[in-house]
Amino acid sequence: LWRLGYCARLLKTNHFRTAASNTSFPAVWMLLAQHSGRIPELFVVVKKNTFFTMPETVEDKTNPELYLPHPGVRGMTLLNREAFKRTVVVPALKVKKEIVHSVLKSLKQSVLQRPGLKRVLEDPEDEDSRFVILDPHKVPEFSLGESEQQVLKQLNVHPEVSRYHLELTYENFKSEEILRAVLPEGQDVTSGFSRVGHIAHLNLRDHQLPYRHLIGQVIMDKNPGITCVVNKTNIIDSTYRNFEMEVLAGENNLVTKVKENNIAYELDFSKVYWNPRLSTEHGRIVELLKAGDVLFDVFAGIGPFAIPAAKRKCRVFANDLNPESYSWLLHNCKLNKVDTKVKVFNMDGRDFLWGPVREELSKELPLLKEEQKTAFHIVMNLPALAVEFLDVFRHLLVGEPCSPAGLPTVHCYGFSKHSDPARDIQERAEATLGTSLAGRCSTFLVRNVAPNKEMLCLSFQIPADVLYKRPCP
Repeated sequence: LWRLGYCARLLKTNHFRTAASNTSFPAVWMLLAQHSGRIPELFVVVKKNTFFTMPETVEDKTNPELYLPHPGVRGMTLLNREAFKRTVVVPALKVKKEIVHSVLKSLKQSVLQRPGLKRVLEDPEDEDSRFVILDPHKVPEFSLGESEQQVLKQLNVHPEVSRYHLELTYENFKSEEILRAVLPEGQDVTSGFSRVGHIAHLNLRDHQLPYRHLIGQVIMDKNPGITCVVNKTNIIDSTYRNFEMEVLAGENNLVTKVKENNIAYELDFSKVYWNPRLSTEHGRIVELLKAGDVLFDVFAGIGPFAIPAAKRKCRVFANDLNPESYSWLLHNCKLNKVDTKVKVFNMDGRDFLWGPVREELSKELPLLKEEQKTAFHIVMNLPALAVEFLDVFRHLLVGEPCSPAGLPTVHCYGFSKHSDPARDIQERAEATLGTSLAGRCSTFLVRNVAPNKEMLCLSFQIPADVLYKRPCP
């Protein structure tokens, strides 16, 4: 709210003074998007589109080539770093070397900031002087403003601005600037990726595939610590939730280490599922657990729910059908010293619910007393299919129902492309369970997976008339 208030004041002072015809509705959003920092989804879309299509702006008119590599790189598929060199004319201020630090401090808003670029350069004709390189966007027409001139006057520096011929190289351009210069004009530029340890994971579009090895190399060059770049080559539709991938650049080493919520994991990214965008959701669910609670993790993967839960002194039953996930789950339990607190299974999700889960609930629930505070949680993080597994809970147990407080809580994940995704996932769950969840469930929006596709978590206590089958008299 504070940021939006600031933007409103900025808008009022800087833009409402112009003619009404020049203050369009999109321009208002653009101003907010530029100054708000953390912004709603609408602003993100606007900002993203303007960044990738690069409309002409006042700044670009000042010195458009400053942020563009040499035009000859257009269409390059094999990276040639030397081809990106170009010389541009920028403003520079000549100062005595002993006061360079003071000048930099006083003019820090006007100094040119580019990756790998020195802000202070030697004067080949005067060893006692230095050139401070200024940003042509901040120093239009090679003339300092009144306030800057007053600062320099106090430092006894002549405010005359020189024209300096500056050579820009591959190292001085950002990854998105390089890719925008290489790919055909008008096409989207993808410089975003998921980082999994030393691996950068891309999801390239079809029109970017001819440039995939160059894109991989640029991503690796511009992101310290990335030593392998991969591209997903098909959607996650296999039984084990992993996907085919191609190494685009760097070493062919897909065994990596990651840290999430202060817990370390090791995995083979080519054989198991791992998504760094789910760290907040993992933490949210684990925060619901208390010491002594019981967690059944039906699709456990390598343990991002199970291991933190065990760290909170919960009893954990973790299962995954993928033999590789099962193996890495065992490994990570030992790595985090919770292997004695987690019972690990390598079974189909239905078999796990019909077997170990039913067995444990049948044993534990009848022993619960009203004053006991043990809670049972069942996590089903397989968004593509988890809702279809809910029918297992219909008459899973036989006998008289336990107290309502002891009924297990299910956290079931799902995808939805519906205009009302929360209602959609609830209705699908109700159809599978055979009962209404109205007033007995909550829905949490986890993340936007793709345009018009949401990932949600539906949480509810299993109704007693669903969970229990009463014996015939």
